[in-house]
Amino acid sequence: MYQNAIIYYFSGTGNAKTAAFWLADNFRKKGIPSEVININSTTAVPKTPYPKSVLLGFCYPTHGFNAPPIIFNFIKGFPKSSGSGFFLINTRAGMKLHKIFTPGISGLALLAPVIIMLFKGYRCIGMRPLDLPSNWISIHPGLKQKVVDSIFLRCKKIIQKFSDKIVGGKKVFRGLWDLPWDIAISPIGIMYYLYGRFALAKTYFASYNCNDCCICIKNCPVKAIIKVDGRPFWKYNCESCMHCMNYCPERAIETGHTFILLLWWIAFSSIPLFLLHALGSIGVLEKDIINSNYSFIYNILQMLISIWIIFSGYRLMHFLLKFKWINYLITWTSLTKYNFWRRYKAPRKYLKKISRN
Repeated sequence: MYQNAIIYYFSGTGNAKTAAFWLADNFRKKGIPSEVININSTTAVPKTPYPKSVLLGFCYPTHGFNAPPIIFNFIKGFPKSSGSGFFLINTRAGMKLHKIFTPGISGLALLAPVIIMLFKGYRCIGMRPLDLPSNWISIHPGLKQKVVDSIFLRCKKIIQKFSDKIVGGKKVFRGLWDLPWDIAISPIGIMYYLYGRFALAKTYFASYNCNDCCICIKNCPVKAIIKVDGRPFWKYNCESCMHCMNYCPERAIETGHTFILLLWWIAFSSIPLFLLHALGSIGVLEKDIINSNYSFIYNILQMLISIWIIFSGYRLMHFLLKFKWINYLITWTSLTKYNFWRRYKAPRKYLKKISRN
């Protein structure tokens, strides 16, 4: 049905990359030449639409029950089409309990990009979640290698079946099976897109183990890490893809669990209320606003102060890290510091036998 296939992928720890190359390899074995293209901050969106003879595919992780913003921006830039076929694969937080494989949750990760592509005139022929190992090392340790291998072997078979059906002219809408649950969880996906990803980006720091190799800065797929005061600093466009944390050769990139918990407790405690009343007492705010606990404006102001505390607190943490004893304190009170908190990256052995022709 197709003369060739173009598969775009965005990947932090290698899950979506592996899925993209699996698909390309399967298509090639079926006689369809396939090209795999990495989406990063420099990847150009095609200016002209692909012909209907070209099969388009997109593979990407699920971040906060949503597609990463870089995927939205890339797809939004695609030229309009008159019916070219496309498919989506979203990798999500697969786990395993004894012998039972547990699925992740897609939320809007499939639905939102599909809607964008449909409005542009493309024809969806496949949408499927792929429960490759969870890689959110800020939240939990990396899975054990035995578990990772079993999940990968299972998902490779799933990709084989998916690609066989697509090549055979069938449509695969496995992503719709979870539609009720995905819709129910979608408000969290929206909030994460608008706020959560910024907050999560402000949890990373380089510990005293950092040797200034700058690998994290050079290899960040969205160029979200810069140097501030001689140390890595995470900007607001961080995708929380976990690439930096999992590929740092010194394990120097940490999540400041204790510091962040303390900061969030301050941000959402009585301190914002105290600041609001202080502003009212000096005449900056009207007293009617301050005295009304049910005022919409009052609640908005309280939330804005909480957000300001969180983001200014991260800048303060970055400043304090230059003092060695504070750096040690924040590092040793972070769970990611300890060896039992395993890092994660997709095993390369699952890409070794893939044809590059």
